[in-house]
Amino acid sequence: MKPAVGLIGLGLMGNPMGKNLLKAGFPLTVWNRSSAKADDLVREGAKLAATPREAAARADVLITMVSDPPAFEAVLWGEKGALEGLRAGSVLVDSSTVSPNLARRAAVACAERGVDFLDAPVTGGTWGAEKGELVFMVGGKSEVLERVKPVLAAMGQRFFHLGRNGAGQTVKLAMNLILALEVDALAEALALVTAAGVPGERLVEVLQSSMARAAVLDVKAPLILKREFPPSFPLRLMQKDLKLALELAREQGVPLPAGAAAFETYSAVKNAANDDPDYAAVARFWKRS
Repeated sequence: MKPAVGLIGLGLMGNPMGKNLLKAGFPLTVWNRSSAKADDLVREGAKLAATPREAAARADVLITMVSDPPAFEAVLWGEKGALEGLRAGSVLVDSSTVSPNLARRAAVACAERGVDFLDAPVTGGTWGAEKGELVFMVGGKSEVLERVKPVLAAMGQRFFHLGRNGAGQTVKLAMNLILALEVDALAEALALVTAAGVPGERLVEVLQSSMARAAVLDVKAPLILKREFPPSFPLRLMQKDLKLALELAREQGVPLPAGAAAFETYSAVKNAANDDPDYAAVARFWKRS
């Protein structure tokens, strides 16, 4: 018998993660703040819970994939929250991106109920979620990771155990700091060369044959060149993650001057946006006339 899985949060990442769990044969119960987002998963065999508590009560392994720390706090500790429904011996896996401190707070709350907790944020974007090729960055007990690995393997292909609770979130924030800086630097460089009269495509052509080449730039450069930004990872979430990284840096006494500058740039674009674009839309900071 495969363990029963609960999934809370059915956005750009959660929905394809749920589909892969169903394809792998796991009994699945889902909950989302707007229940319409669960319709396609229910048609494919998932059960719809009325509350986070109900989703948790039905699950041996509960996965949360929500947008930010307040959303995670709401589904865990809010009215009819998941914490009330978690059974002793079950596991909560949070794949949202939140602060390490919040991850540790959740771990303590779970332990008081006899529940194991892993902070396990992911990287790989929507394409990784759709293909079941996500990479999990995990904080918590290694033996708990081994217990839930068959579930995670339906959604991902690599699992890094990084240390105690909070370590997964720490590495995820550092990862997103790097990604944000890389795409910000590409947008800045493209603004420079185009202002000087050189087509941006020529910079990208050289970049792809140089040591500055990075996989994320292969994906984001075409979006910036076309000025089209369908959200694979929304800019509002990258801006949120930069804020969390800067908060962690202040706690640790580590200055992040490049990160602070990038946060200001992403914030300016987010505040001016009338849509919900991909984070490659940071290129809008350098508006073309």
